[in-house]
Order: sequence, then structure tokens, then C-alpha cells
Amino acid sequence: MDRIYLDHGSATPVDPRVLAFAQRYLVEDVGNPSSLHSDGLGTKQAVEDARERLAALINADEKGKLIFTSGATEANNLAVRGTAIRNMGKGKAVVASAIEHISVLNPMKDLAKHGFELALAPVDGRGLIDLGALEGLLTDATVVTSVMYANNEIGTIEPIKEVSTIVHEKGRYLHVDATATAGRIPIDVQRDGIDLLTLSGNAMGGPPGAGALYVAPGVKLQTVLPGGGQEQGLRSGTENVFAIAGMGEAARLARDEMAKESNRLQGVRDALVKGILAIEDSHLTGHPERRLPHHASFRFGRIEGESILLSMDMYGIAMATGSACTSRTLEASHVLLAIGLKHEQAHGSMVLTLGRSNTMAQVPAVVDAARGTVERLRNLSPL
Repeated sequence: MDRIYLDHGSATPVDPRVLAFAQRYLVEDVGNPSSLHSDGLGTKQAVEDARERLAALINADEKGKLIFTSGATEANNLAVRGTAIRNMGKGKAVVASAIEHISVLNPMKDLAKHGFELALAPVDGRGLIDLGALEGLLTDATVVTSVMYANNEIGTIEPIKEVSTIVHEKGRYLHVDATATAGRIPIDVQRDGIDLLTLSGNAMGGPPGAGALYVAPGVKLQTVLPGGGQEQGLRSGTENVFAIAGMGEAARLARDEMAKESNRLQGVRDALVKGILAIEDSHLTGHPERRLPHHASFRFGRIEGESILLSMDMYGIAMATGSACTSRTLEASHVLLAIGLKHEQAHGSMVLTLGRSNTMAQVPAVVDAARGTVERLRNLSPL
């Protein structure tokens, strides 16, 4: 049986059409975008074309900025640290939801070591942010609040427009990590009142090595990577034209095909959910309706997530347990703890994220492998 890849949330295969479009910037058009000769001007145009395509995907304000980075982690750091440091004269407090990615939480914790106040807004058992609690945490001193568009571990989509209203009434700037979301459901930064938005190229089917941060008009940032002044002085370093051009093409394809592809994947996801929830003591994590169309996540009683992953791998199925960025720590997921699970419950998770290679025909094999995995591991478990 061919391997089944269900870990698109960790790494998405590069779309062959994206590779065909962007590979010229590896071997043919290789000028530095900062150079003034024809080769440099050609690659600079490729970067600007990609910027326009990303802006169209999120309906960016034409007066705002779209800064390319090396990936979502750097974009999150630029958003959190850059905004906090540049605006510290207006206040020294930052707020995040309790289920943010560690590339948001860790920069905020680092700021807290240097005089900033950090507060975490709780979520309910399905992962939705507590809007009342968020409002209570915000003050005039809160310079940046970070709430992800949708959670990468449990798939829950947050009420970003409502969050934005509260943040702008009580605090200052709203940062939204849309790594798991862009290309899956429509994003409109102007409609939702988003000041800063993080994007990942690879999460959309582009090459690894490119991310972007949207910055709304009027938002001031301090660079966290000073150097030659590329990307409007906010992200120095020679641009990775291949990855950036690929990210732009992936954004164009996502915009054109999002509705059809997301509807297709939602059908596959729903079939997986139905089949896997038939397994004894299995539970869906995240919101049953307000969730990403390609995302299914579960927990199983009396077994460990790492064992589930390794067993499914032996069946020829790639999946995740929690976030790929934290799975090597062997600690319980902070996301699952935040939604109220006990440590032993938070260890037995399975995260399935779908992509273009996944079809309804694969569902029976995945469900059978999950059932066999759970039964075998429970027979071995001292629990």
C-alpha cells in the first residue's frame, strides 16, 4: 500500500505547479534583488509580484506593508517583539491566548523577563477564546495582543472580528497568526480589523524558507534583524527569491482553488471523524463545527501519543501528535492542557491534517489503522 501523508500541518509538499513556476530562480534568474542591473531588477520584480499575490489573498490594505521573512516563526517574532519594543513608550504589557504557538508564547515570555507584563487569555473546552476574560486582561498599557486565527493542534477557528473589536477598544494592536489558516478559509484583514498577520509559504504548498508578516497602516515596528535594510528596513538579509516567488504562486493558486478544495477536504475529514470516533474511548478535540476544513484531531484514553504516531507510521500513515515544534519535548501539549484535559489525557492525541494527495478512498485504511493501533497499544498499556 502507498504511504498516506496526513501531516500537512507540519510540512506541506510543494505543489508541482509552484515548483515549475519558481525553479527558474534557482538556476536561471539568480540576480540579487538589491542589485541595480537587469538580473537584479528581474528578481526584484518577482518579489514584488509575490507580495501582490499575498496581499490579494488576505485583502491587505494597499497602504500597509507585507514583509517577507524566513518563515512563520520569524514573522511571529517580528510581530510580537517588534511591536512591543517599538511601542514600549505607550505601555509594557502583552496578551496572548493560552493556545498560541510557541513561536508567539516564547517571545512574549522573553519580553516578560525584560520588564513587560504577560497575561494569557483562557479558552473553553473546545478551544474558543473567552472574550470576557480577554477584555478583562486588556489595559491601555497592552501594546500587542496575539490570538491565532485557527489552532494548528485542534483546528478551532477563533472569532477574530470580535477579538479585534475588544482589542481596539481596550488595548492597542492585534496580531493574528494565520499559519494554519491561510489558503484554507478566506481571510480579510481589513474586514476583521487585523493589525499584524503571520503567513507561512510552506503551509500553503510553497517551498520551505519563506514567511510573511502583514503590517497595517500606522503600526510601527522595531526590526529584530538589523542589517542591509531589505524589506523596508524591517527584515534585513538577501531575499530568498525562489521561496518567495513560490509562496506568491501558492497564494495565487490557493485564492483560485480554495473554495473547491476546502469543500472536498471537508468531506474526507468528516468521514475520518465519523470512522475514528467509532473507536471505544475516542474523543474529538477542538470545536466540532468551527474548525478548519482539512483538520481532524482526537484523543484516546489509556495510551500515549508518541506510541500512536510510531504505530501509525508502521501502517504507512504519517500523522502528528501535538505540534511538530514541541513533539520532541515529550511534554503534554499546552493546547490540550489549556482546553481542560488532564496530563494523562493530553498525552494520547492524534492530529490529522489533509492536503491535495488525500482522498475519500484512503479513509477506510486510515480508520482501520487507527483502530488496530489503539487496540494493540491498550493491550500493552499498564493503564
